[in-house]
This record gives sequence, structure tokens and C-alpha cells, in this order.
Amino acid sequence: MVAGPAGAAAQPGSLGGQSANGTSVSGAGSATGSGSANSSGSSGAPGSGGWGGWDGWGGSAGGQVGATPANATATTSQNWAGYAASGTPGTFTSVSSSWTEPAVTCAAQQTFSSFWVGLDGDGTQTVEQTGTEADCTKGKPSYQGWFEMFPNAPVFFNSPVAAGDAMSASVVANGGGAFTLTLSDQTQGWTQTTNQTSATAQLGSAEIIAEAPSDTASVLPLSSFGIVNFANALVDNAALGTVSPAGLTMVSAGGVTEATPSALTNGDSFSVTWDSSGTAAGAAPASAASASPAPTSPTVSPSPSDGGWYRRHHRGY
Repeated sequence: MVAGPAGAAAQPGSLGGQSANGTSVSGAGSATGSGSANSSGSSGAPGSGGWGGWDGWGGSAGGQVGATPANATATTSQNWAGYAASGTPGTFTSVSSSWTEPAVTCAAQQTFSSFWVGLDGDGTQTVEQTGTEADCTKGKPSYQGWFEMFPNAPVFFNSPVAAGDAMSASVVANGGGAFTLTLSDQTQGWTQTTNQTSATAQLGSAEIIAEAPSDTASVLPLSSFGIVNFANALVDNAALGTVSPAGLTMVSAGGVTEATPSALTNGDSFSVTWDSSGTAAGAAPASAASASPAPTSPTVSPSPSDGGWYRRHHRGY
């Protein structure tokens, strides 16, 4: 049985961040409770309290949703697809992986996607993470690297990223609330390393994720990224599969499966596939929607002309 967060809508956070050009940006907080899912297919119950909200995952129905990884517990999330391992505070101290930056297919709608590794976020109120973005604005794709110490806002790098680039990332907890976050683009020949601190990080989970980012009001439309392949997926310097991770399928609040992880290969490799068919996910969306309702008046997605990315956040679920 898998226990999962659920709860009330997120509240604005008081912490800010710095963009790569020094501009101050605001953060956002989040709150969730707990639900459950089991392999027999019964629905989980909404939780009370906790952290998370509309972009979180509720007590979701069990059984298969999309392609359930055969070697991991499966559940659903409104904004994450991939793998997450959770435990007691202090369990996890490092996570790393590599991937090829996927090429997004753009239409008229503004869409967003991100690919990252991180610590915390599954049942804890912070996320220490770094990765890449693949977005669409006015029919054109854009790619960028970033790091984030959620609930602070993301910091975007000026270093170039393009579709097809060989990326690698790691987050390491050094003790005493200190972290080293590293993102490398082997194709472009750069590495960004940043040292950050968090007084509230619990080291209670580790993740390797494809995400639909959020602004301050809701989960943003997901870019059509095709398939992203994660390799060399390690947690605490061991293969991801050794820590019994949960496979997360992204299912929108409206009940549409949006992205699905594959089973693990050799314990340290998997793919996440964008779901172009828009397949409904059976009974799961009903409980997910009731546990984590979308706001009735979501904020319009930002555009580059008004600061663009500064309102986007890579939240825990």
C-alpha cells in the first residue's frame, strides 16, 4: 500500500529567490495531507492538513494507470511523472541522473515541461532540485537550465541548452542544511555548480522527475516532449531500484493521463513518455480531483514579455 499526500490549496510563500540576472522573484508555499492507494484498485481517501494542493497528488486509485512499472509501486500525480523514493527524515543524502534534453513540439498554446533530480518533496515541505526546462511560447520552443530550493523561486542559468543535449544533474546534502546542486551540459560544454542552504530540509525523499511546472495558482499546460530517457539514476550512490521507489504517472485534475514512466531497466534507467492520446485514467482521476481540486480562476500562464518564468515553480506533489 502506498500513502500519498492530499489536502488544501497551496498558499503563497514568503521566501524569494534570485534569478540568474539578479532580479528578485517570489516563492510559493504548498500544503498536503495523506491518502492511500492499493494494488487492488480501490480509491484512496483525501487527507487532512499537510502540504500540497491542486498540483499535489491525492489518495489515488490503485491498480494500473497507464503503463504501471512492473518493479515499483505505482500511483498518480497531477504534476510529476517518474520515480520517487520516500522514507523517514534523514534517509536520503544524494540523487543523480543523466538524460538527453527532449525536443518539444509546439503549437499555438503556451506550454511548459521540466526534467530534474531532487531531494525532498514527497511528504516534506521543501524541494532541493536542479534540471532543465523545455517550453513553448508562440509556437516556438525554448530550453534552459535551472536550480531551485523550494519554496524559493527557481533560478535560471544563462548557459545555453538545446534539444538533444546530453545533460546530467546531481543534488548532494553535505550536512547541516548545506547542499551542492550541479547541472552539466556535456554537449555545450558547461557545468553550473551552486552551494545552497536550507534550515527546513528533512531529506525525506529523493526523486527523478518529468514535471508540468506550476505558477502561483495552478499546474501549467504540459509541453509535448515525446520521450525523455533517464539513465545512471542513483540515490545515495546506489541504483534507484534499490530504494524501492514509487512510479508516478501524471494524471490531470480533469482525469487525463499526461505522462507515464516505464519500468526500471537494470535498476537505474527508465523513460517517461508524454501521452499524446489523452487517455482517461479510469477511477483514479475522480479521487485525485476531489482530493486536489484545481482553482476555479487560475492565473493566466505568464509570457516572456512579463517576466515569463519568474512565476513558475517546481513544487512537491
